[in-house]
Amino acid sequence: MTAARATAGKAAAMGLQLALGLLFGVSVLRGATATCGYQSCPVTKPDMLNVHLIPHTHDDVGWLKTVDQYFFGVRNDIQHAGVQYILDSVIPQLLADPSKRFIYVEVAFFARWWELQTEDVRRAVQRLVAEGRLEFVNGGWCMNDEASVHYSAVIDQMSLGLHFLQETFGECGRPRVAWHIDPFGHSREQASLFAQMGYDGFFVGRIDYQDKAQREASREMEQLWRASGSLDPPVADLFTGVLPNGYNPPTALCWDQICSDNPIVDDDSDENNVEDLVAYFLGVAAAQAKYYRTNHIVMTMGSDFQYENALLWYKNMDKLIKHVNAKQLRGIHVNVLYSTPSCYLWELNKANMSWSVKYDDFFPYADGSHQFWTGYFTSRPALKRYERLSNNFLQVCNQLEVLAGTQANVGPYGNANSSVLRRAMGVAQHHDAVSGTAKQHVTNDYAKQLSVGWDACQIVVSNALASIVGSKENFMYCNYLNISVCPLTEAAQTFMVLVYNPLARPVNWNIRLPVNGSHYSVLAPSGQAVPNEVIPVSSFTRAVRHNWGDAINELVFQASTPPLGYTTYSVSSLPGRDPVRSRLLKRLHHQPGTEHLSWEIQNEHLRVLFDPRTGLLKEIENLDKNISLPVSQNFFWYNASTGNMDSSQASGAYIFRPNQSEPFSIGKGARVTHVASQVVQEVYQNFSDWCSQVVRLYAGQPYVELEWTVGPIPIRDGLGKEIISRFETNLQTDGLFYTDSNGREILQRRRNYRATWNLSQTEPVAGNYYPVNSRIYIKDQKIQLTVLTDRSQGGSSILDGSLELMVHRRLLYDDNRGVGEPLLEPGDDYHGLVVRGRHLILLDTAESSAEQHRLRAQQEYMAPQLVLAPGGGPPYSPGQDYLKEFSALRHAIPSNVHLLTLAQWEPDSILIRLEHQFERGESANGSMPVNINLLNLFSSFNIISVQEMNLAANQKRENMNRLIWQPAEGAAERPSSIQLDPAHIVLQPMEIRTFLAHIQDQAMPEREIKGRD
Repeated sequence: MTAARATAGKAAAMGLQLALGLLFGVSVLRGATATCGYQSCPVTKPDMLNVHLIPHTHDDVGWLKTVDQYFFGVRNDIQHAGVQYILDSVIPQLLADPSKRFIYVEVAFFARWWELQTEDVRRAVQRLVAEGRLEFVNGGWCMNDEASVHYSAVIDQMSLGLHFLQETFGECGRPRVAWHIDPFGHSREQASLFAQMGYDGFFVGRIDYQDKAQREASREMEQLWRASGSLDPPVADLFTGVLPNGYNPPTALCWDQICSDNPIVDDDSDENNVEDLVAYFLGVAAAQAKYYRTNHIVMTMGSDFQYENALLWYKNMDKLIKHVNAKQLRGIHVNVLYSTPSCYLWELNKANMSWSVKYDDFFPYADGSHQFWTGYFTSRPALKRYERLSNNFLQVCNQLEVLAGTQANVGPYGNANSSVLRRAMGVAQHHDAVSGTAKQHVTNDYAKQLSVGWDACQIVVSNALASIVGSKENFMYCNYLNISVCPLTEAAQTFMVLVYNPLARPVNWNIRLPVNGSHYSVLAPSGQAVPNEVIPVSSFTRAVRHNWGDAINELVFQASTPPLGYTTYSVSSLPGRDPVRSRLLKRLHHQPGTEHLSWEIQNEHLRVLFDPRTGLLKEIENLDKNISLPVSQNFFWYNASTGNMDSSQASGAYIFRPNQSEPFSIGKGARVTHVASQVVQEVYQNFSDWCSQVVRLYAGQPYVELEWTVGPIPIRDGLGKEIISRFETNLQTDGLFYTDSNGREILQRRRNYRATWNLSQTEPVAGNYYPVNSRIYIKDQKIQLTVLTDRSQGGSSILDGSLELMVHRRLLYDDNRGVGEPLLEPGDDYHGLVVRGRHLILLDTAESSAEQHRLRAQQEYMAPQLVLAPGGGPPYSPGQDYLKEFSALRHAIPSNVHLLTLAQWEPDSILIRLEHQFERGESANGSMPVNINLLNLFSSFNIISVQEMNLAANQKRENMNRLIWQPAEGAAERPSSIQLDPAHIVLQPMEIRTFLAHIQDQAMPEREIKGRD
């Protein structure tokens, strides 16, 4: 610590102690009336323009510096920022003056700061929160991205932060307002989730520049967002306001230590500038008021990592308030006050006005005519995949922590809990984390935090499985199966494969394990032989893994898993070679341009044809529905713009800007190898020395799997490249295509069109890209072609009958949005990043495709977890039998219901979320309401009492009393009450219901089960 920093720390501590004295000096006077919420809001003047000054700081949970670097204030050579000093500085200012307000957002930072405080400071801060002077807005672990996140992870990170606030501050810590001032576009599903979490309003900072201009002209900067087409209003309705200056203060009114604007000088001095600044301020306020409909406007007084020296801000705002309000005596009808977003929202609600209604979302976002922020939908694809896998593993960890109880946390493999991975996942949802828009060293740190979380959860899972299985096995986790690396299966002659299914319905899952034998026996728990094949490891995989593993083959078989449970398979290497297998395995080589009859791969459901001249996909046929579709698939690359005569804007981590609309083909065709067996059929397509793909059909599966490998993207030619996989068909799509919103509801997209404003399209490719979290599809009246993704990617339909997904990008220039470095990921060998992923192709009739893509997409993001062991471990406890198969449910739940959450909440309670995963009218069967008996659902524990909560589980559902807003058309809706009957939980389409349940182990005596008041 430098001398200057040490002095600053001592000054902050002295300031806190002085402020504590001031607080306790006034607490007797204020104690009787202290209250939080809307009742704590300052008095406004109805006959004046009320200007709400909102003191705030925006603290990125990693961006240019890591989370720790930001919190402690190190590496100021990168960016001057120290979050701990912000809170140290603000608290004394609030304690010294009851009129002052401050809002805070990022609980990941606040919780860290809170742990370092004395009890005196904590009591003082609790008092500030109780009086509404320190207000939490948003309240998640971070301010999450909205394009690249999955709704499951959003709910978890919001619940994590809100749970901390509830435990620390009670009801006064519950935010009333959602505050997403920096994410780069806004999703409809995000608004729906916020509404279901009990928020009264939502404020955003970034919307498209054309959209904003038209909103200002029509005075529609604030409106009611109807964020679901399935949930009855007002369940997903959310009042939404667009802030006038993003989240920055008006020009010339920034008074932080990192600002260069002049302070207010009101002394008897030649530098006195009061009249000039007051006149300027009144002009700014008047201009801003023209865009809003009430006599209330808001000014965000703060920005990135500001308020390290809060005195600078508050001293100047005090003067601003004093001198502007003094003009009221001269007939100026402007009233300036310290306020918060919730107090501003309260005034808008009291205005009793009607508001226009928005039904679509805020994607894509552009801040200029050639500046579409659609590149980050794909940026850093490896991190995006790791984040998705981490969410999958966290749910497994959460579930087993509940099913095994305390034995999951304290057991033979060590002591651990799920909180480490839960917090790392909370950080990973940040709008500069999963988005791929942080510096490289920060991205590495995000991955490191996730890895540490995995280590902790692997202990939890091992402890839990040992207690349930009944054996202290040497459990192993092979995290590199996607490149055929697993030391146990490569070397062992016998081993066991435990396949845990986190879904509440049975699942069949294809297992691929690297091996060095050529013939294996796979036995199910019943002792029945499971069909399997051994196929060679592809040359693509050998090239990617380098010397990480040495398996020459892969063992492939299909596992069948019970709902919320596991199945154990015993695998043994056998001597000799199966002559039947040898007869079925064939390898056909093909070079582009050679004459060859058309050939195909086929299983029970699908037939896939390839063009013999090019080696490319040619046609897919659904044998069950007797429909076929010509489908051509190939890889292309857009040449990333470095700027041109129209604009100097370059493509970068945020911005996607190709220098022309037509992409370049990576190759004219593909060199092809064909492998066929009874279990799996594969076509290996080699497009270039850095782009390849396996087209795969598993026995019994109704989808085509495309496993692509891209990278290192070559840049020796001096060209940045953005790689896409494009599918071309003869479907008549009329410019329409469809994408999911954060993995839930589907939104219709139309090329070169925005539903709520007139678009002047200036970037025909980038301006039509949208986030794809789990699926994208095109259709006509009869046929639908759907592509499922294994991570978030950018996607579009640039030409009728086509759809494309961007899978990787490597760029040579920064796009001048702050990150300060090009998106040039080095990879392990510093030659460039290699990325491998999967697309699943579904072909179905347009009217029956919903069930296919809904259930398959869910199975992809909640995939089974493989745990391996050599076998032969000692019993977990004396005399305990080995349990080869297990389900924690008494019965599978209907396929249209998803067990979204099963997690430990408090030591004596668990959190359960049940989700209806179909939209209204989407499927004849799937969209029907469902009745679930929660009390008879689980076999591992008994539910003693149940309390229904809001979606974030920080408020009882019966206590939710959100503000009511009047839409411009129709009457204001009031929420309908729902009576809790745990034996009859009714779920309507797209409904999520959240419960806190007290449980007892099944071995304990059963007690009366009832709904808890």
